[in-house]
Amino acid sequence: MLTIIFAVNNKKMTEVLRGPWPWYVAGPLIGLTVPALLLLGNKHFGISANLRHLCAACFPGRIKFFQYDWKKEIWNFFFVAGILAGGLIAARLLVNPQPVSIAPALAKELAGYGIHDHQGLLPAELFSWQSLFSLRGLIMLVGGGFLTGFGTRYAGGCTSGHAIMGLSNLQWPSLVATVMFMAGGFLMANLVLPFILRL
Repeated sequence: MLTIIFAVNNKKMTEVLRGPWPWYVAGPLIGLTVPALLLLGNKHFGISANLRHLCAACFPGRIKFFQYDWKKEIWNFFFVAGILAGGLIAARLLVNPQPVSIAPALAKELAGYGIHDHQGLLPAELFSWQSLFSLRGLIMLVGGGFLTGFGTRYAGGCTSGHAIMGLSNLQWPSLVATVMFMAGGFLMANLVLPFILRL
């Protein structure tokens, strides 16, 4: 009897973990990260700074930007390791066997750009080794990666650092950065991306 109850509860838990969580659950969980970090050690949440810490740890040199005590920020590496471990667990053990469902209007629009593979979150026509060596792939992967890295450094942080941590601390630069992130995303999705997808 206990085995049956455990199996039923385990199946329900797996279904909960495999499906998307509603905003009123996921949002507060993400938001609670900020006070938890502040209370546990006056730490600031952000992901992009970890690349700087990693470079300072692995490539010590005379570059002023990397000359600081990165060991004080070593907790960030454990945070990133947790993100990677969580992603690996989700990708290997909690994969939803059902295909990703998207709105029919979006499927029709993507088909107009030659994108027909909707099985994964990232269409193979855009995000694969084969597409990397096409003009469209170079722009999307290499160009997009460069602009993301440059923009993150230029803005003094990424979306998680500004939109989650900065806004909760009522920082004016974070409000400006977040508004610009959103405006850039809208422009990219509605004007620039359709142009790139037609290449």
